[in-house]
Amino acid sequence: MAITITDAAAQRVHTFLSNRGKGVGLRLGVKTSGCSGLAYVLEFVDELSEGDQVFEHGDVKVIVDSKSLVYLDGTELDFVKEGLNEGFKFNNPNVNGECGCGESFNV
Repeated sequence: MAITITDAAAQRVHTFLSNRGKGVGLRLGVKTSGCSGLAYVLEFVDELSEGDQVFEHGDVKVIVDSKSLVYLDGTELDFVKEGLNEGFKFNNPNVNGECGCGESFNV
């Protein structure tokens, strides 16, 4: 099982962690939410929990809990700028469908 992160996303996470002044890395997870069933969750991690899987890209760590990894295996975390908008993009091969607003997905 694996999670990958692009150079653009790694740079953005590195900048966030540097500005924050602390943290082990960024947690990528899923929660039950939205009209399609699951939504992505991103949060800073100050210490690892039991069962966490750590995926590294240079000096950036992406941490995924074992429950979320089932839904996220093979996902690429990217950071994109589209016009005036910018944000993280999840290229998840497990997604079968997404809601119209893009807030949630199902597998």
